Amino acid sequence: MGKALAEAFAASRAVFAEVDAALGEKLSKILWEGPSDTLTLTENAQPGLMAVSLAAMRALEVEAGIRLERDAAFVAGHSLGEYSALAAAGSLTISDAARLLRIRGRAMQRAIPVGAGAMAAIIGLDLEAAAAVAAEAAENQVCETANDNGAGQVVVSGDKAAIERAIELAKGKGAKRALMLPVSAPFHCALMRPAAEAMAEALRDTTMKPPVVPLVCNVTARPVSAPDEIVRRLVEQVTGTVRWRESVAFMASSGVRTFYEVGAGKVLSGLVRRIAESGVGIAVGTPADVSARQAERNALSATI
Repeated sequence: MGKALAEAFAASRAVFAEVDAALGEKLSKILWEGPSDTLTLTENAQPGLMAVSLAAMRALEVEAGIRLERDAAFVAGHSLGEYSALAAAGSLTISDAARLLRIRGRAMQRAIPVGAGAMAAIIGLDLEAAAAVAAEAAENQVCETANDNGAGQVVVSGDKAAIERAIELAKGKGAKRALMLPVSAPFHCALMRPAAEAMAEALRDTTMKPPVVPLVCNVTARPVSAPDEIVRRLVEQVTGTVRWRESVAFMASSGVRTFYEVGAGKVLSGLVRRIAESGVGIAVGTPADVSARQAERNALSATI
């Protein structure tokens, strides 16, 4: 993951070197060589995904001349992606983002014993219906909506037994599918409160600058630029719902038509096309993607 970027662009290599230095270990080696069970540990996956996103972002800046303050209206990120977005927008250094995500990953894993919690995707019910299922399934345990991803895809999180009940209830209430997700902890629910406390402490010791463009944050689906509020929202996000559908809809209603998914994967680009009718989602995660954006920029410059 990200190896092709590092091989193609010096700016991308510099990002991986900075992350390795910040963490005091060769996370890049794990990203590029595995083993997969080490990479998928949340304490590695979170800073690793951020590193790939910033490696692609720096390549866009150097090779394609992209400047967020000139070319973007907002930044946004799904869950840990908020840290990537903030680093891209200059609120956090890459080193600080890596350290914070290592702390976040470890704190989330330690918040609840392995196997005690779970997450499930409910396909075919809207947020209101999925929230009603979660409330009914709770039965004095934790069962909450964790992600509203849009297009009838809602993720619930909480105690394993409650999530199992939610799956069965959702099927009975018309969900097309309801299935357990292969995750290491029940993210974005009240069981993550110890992790939220750890992040509040870590963020107190971190310098947060205003982003060059506003961040549309997960827990409010509205833009924020004040450092104090960004910190508060990042803490809330650990236990709060990722309101991705509303975030994309807000940006679309504000005039955004093109959404660039910078980093590994294309899942969010697909969701954009299903949330915003006039929206175009473009994934940028490979050297070819960067070159395509460079060609676009050159063509635009030639027409001006």
